[in-house]
Amino acid sequence: QQKIFKAGDTNQDGQLDFEEFMQYLKDHEKKMKLAFKSLDKNNDGKIEASEVVQSLKILGISISEKQAEKILQSIDADGTMTVDWNEWRDHFMFNPATDIEEIIRYWKHSTVLDIGDSLTVPDEFTEEEKKTGQWWKQLLAGGVAGAVSRTGTAPLDRLKVMMQVHASKSNKMNIASGFKQMLKEGGVRSLWRGNGVNVVKIAPETAIKFWAYEQYKKILTKDDGKLGTIERFVSGSLAGATAQTSIYPMEVLKTRLAVGKTGQYSGMFDCAKKILKREGVKAFYKGYIPNILGIIPYAGIDLAVYELLKSTWLEHYASNSANPGVFVLLGCGTVSSTCGQLASYPLALIRTRMQAQASVEGAPQLNMVGLFQRIMATEGIRGLYRGIAPNFMKVLPAVSISYVVYEKMKQNLGIA
Repeated sequence: QQKIFKAGDTNQDGQLDFEEFMQYLKDHEKKMKLAFKSLDKNNDGKIEASEVVQSLKILGISISEKQAEKILQSIDADGTMTVDWNEWRDHFMFNPATDIEEIIRYWKHSTVLDIGDSLTVPDEFTEEEKKTGQWWKQLLAGGVAGAVSRTGTAPLDRLKVMMQVHASKSNKMNIASGFKQMLKEGGVRSLWRGNGVNVVKIAPETAIKFWAYEQYKKILTKDDGKLGTIERFVSGSLAGATAQTSIYPMEVLKTRLAVGKTGQYSGMFDCAKKILKREGVKAFYKGYIPNILGIIPYAGIDLAVYELLKSTWLEHYASNSANPGVFVLLGCGTVSSTCGQLASYPLALIRTRMQAQASVEGAPQLNMVGLFQRIMATEGIRGLYRGIAPNFMKVLPAVSISYVVYEKMKQNLGIA
């Protein structure tokens, strides 16, 4: 409603009069006609399932003919399984979507769901969002949501890091004993140790990732100007790698602060100074290789599982509409991100151990392969998944907090 009002109020007097409303309907009908024609490939005045499949394939989205029929069912008023111009116009007249890309955007795999490990493919924005400046408002809303979400689940995140570094066959650290140990050593405040860096790194990481994603997309765009699923995945993975490379020293600081004892560091700058003095610049990139390698399985499985869940929902549960609604999208996003984490977790554990090695007394300074072999020899496969319980425990609260805060921020910024 807000979007219709904004588009129709041409004289900016804060009111939508009859003439302005009629003009909006005429302009909107023209845009819908263009969208209809772009789908009607054989120019017979009707949109069929095969034409929907073909059009979405050009946009880099693969669906079956059966799924396309589900989409048509939500628009088809006379039950012919084709959509003519009148049905199309009646369905989208009061929907501010103006082109095919906008109409299918509710199925976009949003990365707003912040579960603490931001290795996912960045969000995409339409040309309209880029021109109006809505993109930076959405990024800001996502950044604030991530900061609140990470702060809310920081105790579980610190426990995960402690278990990754210190838990072993001889040191049976579980969730209860881990919390007791942290509280005994540094009190309630110590549960949030390292969270400051974790929050501060959201802004530069998001900005670099978004910028890099746009650049890689330009490089990988095909001759016809379209970007396929593989190109999107490659662009997203490279953007994630670029952002991680830029902010990686902050990842090391977060780990060192999380495993540090009370009074060892007075803050992130003191921690950085001490690491630089004792270990040199190289210390800020310890664990970099397993971290970069982890991006591929994380992003790949995350996207693959999301597509699978989306296809399953469209095929079996979409009855009257192709719009999945908030809870289905949240569920798909949460499950796919969790699967991505599960696949890349051993690499994340090795990365954390390498980052913390120098701060653990008597620990040998091993490389990625050496550390992997040592864990397998002493602890077996279970050793590669130390700390995964608190990691999974924080997924649901993290997703819930980030989604609620994101929606509130969007309202406050006028992009709801």
